[in-house]
Amino acid sequence: MGSAVITARAAATFEPVGRSVATARAFVRDTLQGWGYNDVVDDAVVLTSELVTNAVIHAGTAADVLCLRSAEGVRVEVADHYPEREVPLQSSGIDFGSPDRENGRGLLLCAALASRWGVEYSPTRKHVWFQLDLPDRPVGIRSAGPVLPTSLLPVTDQRVRVAVVQIDSTGAISAWNEDAAHVFGHTAEQVAGKQFTDFVAWPHTPGTSTGIADALQLSRWEGSYGIRGADGRTIPVYASHLRVRDNDGDPSTVCLLVRDDERAVLQSPVRAPVSDVSSDNRTADPFEVFIGSPAPDDLDGLLQRTVERARDMLDADAAFLLLATDDETELEVRATTGLPSARQRFARVPVEAGTGRYGSARMPAVHEDLTAVPGAVPLLTDTGMRSVVTVPLKVEGRLTGSLGVAAENAGRYSNEEALRLQFAADRIALAVESARLGELERLRRGSLSFLVEASDLLAGTLDRDQTLALMAQMTVPTLATWCAVYTIADQSSDPYLSYVLHEDEDLIDGLKALLSKISPPDPVPTPGARVWSAPAEAGHRAAVSTSTRALAADAPLSMSTATRTTLATAQAVGGETVVLPLVARNRVIGMLTLGKPSDDHFRQEILELAEDLSRRAALALDNARLYSERTAISQSLQRSLLPPGLPDVPNVEIEVIYRAAGEGNEVGGDFYDVFPISDGAYGFAIGDVCGTGPEAAAVTGLARHALRLLAREGFGGPAVLERLNAAILDEGARSRFLTLLYGELWPREDGSALLKVVCAGHPLPLRLRQDGSVVPAAEPQPLLGVIDDLELYAEEVVLDPGDVLLCVTDGITERREGSRMLGDDGLAEVLSTCTGLTAGAVAARILRAVERFAAEPASDDMAILAMRIPEPQPQQS
Repeated sequence: MGSAVITARAAATFEPVGRSVATARAFVRDTLQGWGYNDVVDDAVVLTSELVTNAVIHAGTAADVLCLRSAEGVRVEVADHYPEREVPLQSSGIDFGSPDRENGRGLLLCAALASRWGVEYSPTRKHVWFQLDLPDRPVGIRSAGPVLPTSLLPVTDQRVRVAVVQIDSTGAISAWNEDAAHVFGHTAEQVAGKQFTDFVAWPHTPGTSTGIADALQLSRWEGSYGIRGADGRTIPVYASHLRVRDNDGDPSTVCLLVRDDERAVLQSPVRAPVSDVSSDNRTADPFEVFIGSPAPDDLDGLLQRTVERARDMLDADAAFLLLATDDETELEVRATTGLPSARQRFARVPVEAGTGRYGSARMPAVHEDLTAVPGAVPLLTDTGMRSVVTVPLKVEGRLTGSLGVAAENAGRYSNEEALRLQFAADRIALAVESARLGELERLRRGSLSFLVEASDLLAGTLDRDQTLALMAQMTVPTLATWCAVYTIADQSSDPYLSYVLHEDEDLIDGLKALLSKISPPDPVPTPGARVWSAPAEAGHRAAVSTSTRALAADAPLSMSTATRTTLATAQAVGGETVVLPLVARNRVIGMLTLGKPSDDHFRQEILELAEDLSRRAALALDNARLYSERTAISQSLQRSLLPPGLPDVPNVEIEVIYRAAGEGNEVGGDFYDVFPISDGAYGFAIGDVCGTGPEAAAVTGLARHALRLLAREGFGGPAVLERLNAAILDEGARSRFLTLLYGELWPREDGSALLKVVCAGHPLPLRLRQDGSVVPAAEPQPLLGVIDDLELYAEEVVLDPGDVLLCVTDGITERREGSRMLGDDGLAEVLSTCTGLTAGAVAARILRAVERFAAEPASDDMAILAMRIPEPQPQQS
């Protein structure tokens, strides 16, 4: 301290543990307050906290703290015992290091706050000192304003009157002095016993929600409001409230009131911001002095730095900061220090904490002992904190958050600490709100992008299982660590665990097993997320049971794979789990369950995003269900339109290949049939109904069943088709054109087969002879369903051993690749290469040739009916 005379000295050494920082702060505070240096206590505590943190946390050694008093001020020295470090060159000056590093902030703060400071190095010691000069104030004056000209002094009446009003615990007036009667015109007898609020005109400032009833409940309060005088006019006053209690313990509030233009009589001087001058003679920014420079550019970093600074400023054991929701009805925990941080992060508490109209979160509040008012600060329940001071963060009169500090001892804080903390909160409120709005905008943009991508993915599939998988994969890990999807088949069915996903694939099986053992969540249709505690409770019970068995068996837990799996699963579900209903078309079709392993609460923004996703996913899932049901019905109907099997025809090989176009969601199309008639005769048919859908399916079913019925009644081929034509025309508007190849087959004893064929508008059947030649086996005749009077005739064909009769639908002959079409000639060319093949091989070769003809999938149904007369096998001698 130069030539200054040291008048007192205090020293202490603190061990290299985190708790030593708070102990060092308390040591410096108690020392300086004992010396009467209250004016520099706050700055000394902040600087000591930073320097001791560097020593015990970053350097990892004990810290020596020395306080020296002189008439000019106080000097504090902090030294560590780092075993070895490089001594910087004297010419290089002081190196602050990167301002973003934790261990660089102490020197930056020294430069900003201290009157003088310095650093001394040795190979095994770093010695940082700072000096804080006392303000030049006359003895006995706590604080004072500047000397002003007489013309600038506040104007008062000839006599300044201070109205003294006492309000009992019920809010009634119990005392009213002569000055109150003179100022307001009401005598003490007129107001005694009446509610004080009956005389108060409280200013309703837009965006604020504070009331006189709340002000009367605080231990100390200052502010402006109005008193209605006896003449009905409202008299603006400035008030100072003090909450007291009598010998019986009954509380009351003493109010000192002066006219508002005479407020200087009562108004407490505002603690001026730090006005230290930096090395370049520029005044330091109060925000940067409190937060440190540079300020974090992200919201979480800014909030965490804020609570740490607030804790240090008031020598607290813990600090916390909550941000208000958009509607100001709730506060969300965003940063804490000194508290079980994980279990409280993103938790929400209501703003309106009391039964009255206004909540304490909108005004500074001091709780001297939380044990006297359990639950007054829900965040501190079961944390061991006894005293707490909270102040609001406001921007343009709107509540944006709440900042609080707490201590383990009762009675640590008073109204003075609340004013100091409010001063700091006012300096950071705008920066915090700006950072919050920036983060919110980024979240909203990300949410919109996420939902657009999710909608595209969900709209790209109609498969139920794939929809479930997409739903889970979009959720994990973007929104949660794990998720489970429950589905409900119908209103009478219980929820079924359909899909489980965890970001760690090794935990999926264990998680699925755990969820399968507990009852599913109730399918409540109420929108929004609700907490589901069953998984965490079941995981805890399973972990305790498994650990108990392992200990009883005297076996290390690490040796049992099953035990490790159980414990890992319990940890996975140990955090918060929420359930969102999947509602589609006014029906709950399932539940989306989200979980995380930590004690963090889900952020409201995440839950809102998950709710939007659940609505889209529910509709996609229901669409997939409807599509699956429709597909199943279509396929069932399609199967009913085709014969269940082919009969065994003596000495004739028969093979049928049927390929439906598309994804199986249409019925109608092509059909075929082979059936016995009587007396060794068999009927066969292959046809194509114009169009698809229910109307075409009706004609398909009519044709196939009419053919069997009429043929078994003894009608020949032309008569069968003529009667079928009449039946189709009788359908009226539902009728459809029908191309049909119908024939009757009689196997002969000589190994050949006689066929009588009618080709009604259908692609002509092709006959393959043994010599490889291919010729049509029938002549074209009119199709069915067009004209009433048909004159059809049957054509006889004899198939010799080795011959093949190939019947196809137009999906084969009209196969296209650009402007090319397979056609009848192309089909005949392929068939000519099938000499000597069985009926099955012939049909397979035709299908392969058709599929290879074009790269695109077939757009029409395809049916192939191949009949072959096998060659006689040589007899073995």
